[in-house]
Amino acid sequence: MCGRFVQKAPPEELVEIFGAEGPIPNIPARYNAAPTQDLAVVRFNPKTRRRAIDPLRWGLVPSWEKELKGGAKLINARSETLAERRSFAKAFQSRRCLIPADGFYEWAPDRTPHFVRRLDGRPMVFAGLWEGWKDPQSEEWVRTFTIITADAIERLRPIHHRMPVMLAPEQWPAWLGEESASPAQLQALLAPPADLPVEAYPVSTRVNAVRNDDPTLMDRAAHQEPDMNAASSAASPGSATTRGTLF
Repeated sequence: MCGRFVQKAPPEELVEIFGAEGPIPNIPARYNAAPTQDLAVVRFNPKTRRRAIDPLRWGLVPSWEKELKGGAKLINARSETLAERRSFAKAFQSRRCLIPADGFYEWAPDRTPHFVRRLDGRPMVFAGLWEGWKDPQSEEWVRTFTIITADAIERLRPIHHRMPVMLAPEQWPAWLGEESASPAQLQALLAPPADLPVEAYPVSTRVNAVRNDDPTLMDRAAHQEPDMNAASSAASPGSATTRGTLF
């Protein structure tokens, strides 16, 4: 699962990385990004044929939901059941997106928080879905997103059995809808790789509180790191309200 992550790259840098066009949004750096916050999301506009980076609220709210708070439950979507679940099926067909991240946090079975990042320091790019929800009272549109998860690679399983799906640059066009792709081809993009160039290490429990949001959260803590070669399918015991709910 993925209930917290880091998104610290400035919007100007993201525009360059993704070849996006249009206004550069004012999105602050987040070192402890949490559900219900507005975060940078990459989408493709089929009318302009251009990519854009916009702030979307984390936690997908289906169009039929009566209240915005329903999105707090849908921060993750299982890759294996996207086409089957009513909450995600239509978005999987035509509202796919990318979420840039500089790493994510996950809680081990003993409740120790860990930070997962690429070894080369490059950003991770999560696969996601987005939706538009119209507030019945104000009639304003709120755009929301969810992060897709899959089985964790072996080196991360001692911490958690699920992880965000990460896409390589050559996979972005098909996922965003810039290129035609069948449901089977899209599903294949979400298959977990045998391995990824990532590392995981324990960090301070300060990350447990959403109010803490600074670069030191990513610092390595003086804690015994788990055996990254051991396999484990134990899930994080973190509460649904603070670390998200896996669906």
